[in-house]
Amino acid sequence: MKEIFDGIKTAVKDIAQALKYSDFGYTANQNATGDTQLKLDVLSDEIITKTLSKINLVKELVSEEKEEALKVSGDGEYIVAYDPLDGSSLVDVNFAVGSIFGIYKGSLNPANLVASVYSVYGPRTELVIAKDKVELFRLDKNGDFAFASELRLKEKGKLNATGGLQKGWDEKHKDLIKSLFDEGYRLRYSGAMVSDLHQILLKGGGLFSYPATSDAPKGKLRLSFEVLPFAFIYELAGGYAVDNVGKRLLEISLEKVHQTSPCYFGSKYEIDKVGACLA
Repeated sequence: MKEIFDGIKTAVKDIAQALKYSDFGYTANQNATGDTQLKLDVLSDEIITKTLSKINLVKELVSEEKEEALKVSGDGEYIVAYDPLDGSSLVDVNFAVGSIFGIYKGSLNPANLVASVYSVYGPRTELVIAKDKVELFRLDKNGDFAFASELRLKEKGKLNATGGLQKGWDEKHKDLIKSLFDEGYRLRYSGAMVSDLHQILLKGGGLFSYPATSDAPKGKLRLSFEVLPFAFIYELAGGYAVDNVGKRLLEISLEKVHQTSPCYFGSKYEIDKVGACLA
């Protein structure tokens, strides 16, 4: 799997460079879930496809920007599902954005998720790799990813990041968010899932949520390349990841590439509160 990790590192470095100088404009196209594609979305997808398709261990690539899975090798046993540039609509205001990767062995099934990786493009380029543990790396002045620390979540955090239009929240989710603010939790939501989950992970705990809403009753975030990779990371770091009925996200049946789900990620205390409020 080191070869896949090394390929991801190469792609991340190339995307980090592209973000500095490439066109921020929109294309005339939409991706598989109906979002208008930024030129950077397409470029990031092309960079990852070009890099990972050369790795014999990889048999398929599944991307937010591709309608269907792309077969790349007859010999490989791994599927890499990825969001090439999460939060791309925030690039024009210079917010931190990132890339998310889930590595599946054999088939695209939560039980077959064997590793997750994500990058954050901010003041520094950072990479988190989760296989047997969750490790943070930072791009150094020599162009290498240097190990920084192992990441673990505490039993309870202080941060609250929640997405979706508030007018579309149901009463149970509203009560949950109010109860967190009543306890003194701080609002930390940028609109880039990767950055918000990264902040909670590095700060040691809290809650990230993207609930079911009236306009998106099955949630908005995609399971295979957004939700499940982070569920794997959070559980490995000592946290929890559930849907809006308290079901473990890594036990959800994945029936199609662009399937979505409501999702809640956090420390034990916050996820216990999710269960109490949404039951």
